[in-house]
Amino acid sequence: MNDNALPVGVAYADIEAAAARLKGVAHRTPVATSRQFDALAGCHAFFKCENLQRMGAFKFRGAYNALAKLDGDARRRGVVAFSSGNHAQAVALAGRILGIPATIVMPADAPAVKVAATREYGAEVVFYDRAAGQSREEVAARISREKGATVIPPFDHPDVIAGQGTAAKELFEDAGELDFLFVCTGGAGLLSGCAIAANELSPQCRVIGVEPAAGDDAARSLRSRTLQRVENPVTIADGARTQSMGAITFPLVLRHVHDIITVTDAQLVQAMRFLLERMKLVVDPTGALAAAGVLSGAVDVRDRRVGIILSGGNVDLKAMAALFA
Repeated sequence: MNDNALPVGVAYADIEAAAARLKGVAHRTPVATSRQFDALAGCHAFFKCENLQRMGAFKFRGAYNALAKLDGDARRRGVVAFSSGNHAQAVALAGRILGIPATIVMPADAPAVKVAATREYGAEVVFYDRAAGQSREEVAARISREKGATVIPPFDHPDVIAGQGTAAKELFEDAGELDFLFVCTGGAGLLSGCAIAANELSPQCRVIGVEPAAGDDAARSLRSRTLQRVENPVTIADGARTQSMGAITFPLVLRHVHDIITVTDAQLVQAMRFLLERMKLVVDPTGALAAAGVLSGAVDVRDRRVGIILSGGNVDLKAMAALFA
């Protein structure tokens, strides 16, 4: 079916346009291979190393694409985003590069290192108290009204989705057509963008989302074809603690994604350890979801060409050491 008919207005042409904006700004991250991983999983795997992207995660792609599309008036008024992690840093960095004022709404108990990194990229940080029931979306909406700033959500935005899809576009260009593509899944911005790219560049490729077992809302949503939610899932994959997919990402997932599987935190630690010890790649728990999904054996990938998105590498080394211990 032609992507141009998508009701939400996200097509492969949008990913191509995003790639043009990102050229020379985002890193064209390498595609890694590992004979040891292939032997363990029984497949031919190609790892897209977004842990080596600017600010350490794929999120830079979507944030920069969304900000770069703003007109002069919107750029002067600035942007506001809500995040406690990679999206915060991505919007802050993109804003600095493009000269766009950025305000980031973060929880008052956000890790100090993440707050510091966001400020170092030049953004203003506004805190909210989630323990008191404050809503980050409501705080961002208030700032948007006061400043006239454009809200840049973490995943449910056509320009963010198109930017994230450039990761898969590059993977197919470098590795060729694939039989499977495994993608980490939270709000499904990366998953839906990569699925659109796969549909265009490798039509026979089966796209598999991977999310933590404690936060299986996307898997349940795909199976029931009704948007499901999960409240505050307890998992080390902090980037996939999203309560549900979005109004834009959910229809795209229904249209382009073949399956969504789950992995346990123990399986994530196993995948992280392999990537570090055998491939010398520092990958955070969320970033290791897709690799863990392949290793889980939930999908038969024997003798197949398999793409794996390593989505990020922003992990606290002390926390990583504790997980490995």
